Amino acid sequence: MTERNTLIRSAHDLGLAAWVGGALMGAVGLNGAAGQEGTTEVGAARIASAGWDKWAPWGTVAVGAHLLGGAGLLAANRKRVRSQSGVTASTVTKTVLTGAALAATAYTRILGKKIDRATSDDQGDRETAEQLPLDTSQAQKQLALMQWAVPALTAGLVVLNALHGEQQRPSQQTRGALRSTVGQLNRQKR
Repeated sequence: MTERNTLIRSAHDLGLAAWVGGALMGAVGLNGAAGQEGTTEVGAARIASAGWDKWAPWGTVAVGAHLLGGAGLLAANRKRVRSQSGVTASTVTKTVLTGAALAATAYTRILGKKIDRATSDDQGDRETAEQLPLDTSQAQKQLALMQWAVPALTAGLVVLNALHGEQQRPSQQTRGALRSTVGQLNRQKR
C-alpha cells in the first residue's frame, strides 16, 4: 500500500480516542467527583450535568471527526474491503458497533438532559422534564448503566481498529486476497 491517508486516519483515531476517553473520564472522574462533592442527590446531579454540558461540544467534534475519518478510510480502502478475506466482516462489525455506540451516546445525553432539567432551579426546566415520558428516578437508573455502555462500546471500536491495522500487514493482505480468490473460484465451480 503506497498511498497515505494520514489526515483521515488521524481524524478517525483522534476522534475515537477523545470519544472513549471522554466517556470513561466522565463516568469515572466527573460523575465520581459529583457524587463525592454534591451534598445532596440534586447537587450531585447538577455538578455532573454542568460538567457534561461543558464536554458536549467537544464530544460532538470528537464523534464527528471519528465518523468523517472512518468514511474517508472506508473510501480509500474500498477495494481491500471488498477483496481481502475477513476485512468485509470486520468492517461490517465495526459499522454496527459504531452505530450502537452512537445510539448509546445519544440516549445517554437524553437521559442526562432529563435529569438536568428535573434538578434545575428554573421552574420551566422542571416542567419540561415532567412532560418527558421517562420519570427522573428511572432516568437516573438507566443513566447509571448507560454511562458504562459508551466506554465499553467505544473500547470495542479500538479493538476493531487494532484488528484492521493487523489486516493491513502485507502478509495478511496477500493471504486474505488469496483466500478470497480461492473462495470465488470454488463458488464458480459449483
